[in-house]
Amino acid sequence: MRETIIQFGEGNFLRGFADSFIQKLNEQGLYDGKAVVIQPRSGGKVHALNGQACKYNLYVRGIENGKVVNKHVKIESISRGIDPYTDFEDYIELAKNPDFRFIISNTTEAGIEYIDSNLFSDKPAKSFPGKLTQLLYARFGAGLAGFVILPCELIDNNADELKRCVMCYAKQWNLGDDFTAWLENENKFCNTLVDRIVTGYPDDEAASLCAEIGYDDKFLDTSEIYHFWAIEGNFEEELPLQKAGFNVVWTDSVVPYKKRKVRVLNGAHTSMVFPAMLCGIETVGECLEDEQIKGFLKDCLFEYILPMLGEPEENISFANAVLERFANPYIKHKLKSISLNSVSKFSVRVLPTMLDWYEKNGSYPKPLAFSLAALIYYYKKNDPQDSESVIEYIKDNSIEAILSNVDLWGADLSAMLPTVSESIRRIEHDGVREALIWALS
Repeated sequence: MRETIIQFGEGNFLRGFADSFIQKLNEQGLYDGKAVVIQPRSGGKVHALNGQACKYNLYVRGIENGKVVNKHVKIESISRGIDPYTDFEDYIELAKNPDFRFIISNTTEAGIEYIDSNLFSDKPAKSFPGKLTQLLYARFGAGLAGFVILPCELIDNNADELKRCVMCYAKQWNLGDDFTAWLENENKFCNTLVDRIVTGYPDDEAASLCAEIGYDDKFLDTSEIYHFWAIEGNFEEELPLQKAGFNVVWTDSVVPYKKRKVRVLNGAHTSMVFPAMLCGIETVGECLEDEQIKGFLKDCLFEYILPMLGEPEENISFANAVLERFANPYIKHKLKSISLNSVSKFSVRVLPTMLDWYEKNGSYPKPLAFSLAALIYYYKKNDPQDSESVIEYIKDNSIEAILSNVDLWGADLSAMLPTVSESIRRIEHDGVREALIWALS
């Protein structure tokens, strides 16, 4: 089978996301190609991956249409891995193969960065955009067409930022106007949004799963069932992901999908986390087993968050999928982890819904204001995970001062003072369970 995809990143996410898609495309006879995996950092795992012929097992598990599902998939969509730190010439040689069409990457949020100390003569350049520029220049030198580039890093405008970095290297390294024009005209940098929880190597279950498989799989991977990939552009004819049945959208803009994910999925997490923690609940799954917290979550989600997004069928389906994802018995998502840096998260994930609601209705949604109150109460009374300055400010100042601090929230929230103050009073005097009843009344 031909090699058609260059993949930067050998980690759990791409192996449980894009590589599983390629596997199914090949199995259905819709595609004829495999990925070559490039190790973006020194000390990575491609040598070990090559040691088991780049084959591994993926368990896709969760709740689908109300039923628990556990699928075992054998992944053989990676042909080989290359470590550019030890095999730089083999890496550059990829540029000369006209079969390569797509480049996919996931080098973590910090991976797309411009480091001006990188040199063209480095073998390889340290940064991912630097390595990519070296590869693209070799492609240009071979007189071949460019690539469709699909970065999966979780930053806004990921392809635009990657392209900016590549252009900076082209200028810094004096690679010429012709190369810059080729970059612009012959390559498609496509912003994307990815959504799937890939839980990776299952330490607690590895022994039993490997016994089931029949050998010790060092690259055993696990993920939830849900997946979503929004891609700016349309290359369905070349990479028929929709035809294969994947939840993929080719679009002019990923912005509305990003907004939906942040407000619905992330907003649901952030609005639920502190009421649940104050109830002594430890994981997201336990929240869905607690009828009161589940009721609070559904109220926030369907009565306030969704109406501010618009309620077409696809948004309602996404919200229902979020509830199934939260209830996934195979994922032990700790609320303590979700609560990290919650002040900035609240400002981005929940507050925009509240401000939209206020603009439309002249009041703030009571359950979401209660969520903010629970956050403030937890920060004052417990040991939150946030910057020292934020924690110190909330512990040392009045509710009125906290709400009016634009530096904390990005807006003056003084108008919420009556609801937030009453919420905190009820939490303190009646307990969080009774206060939740009031919040939903």
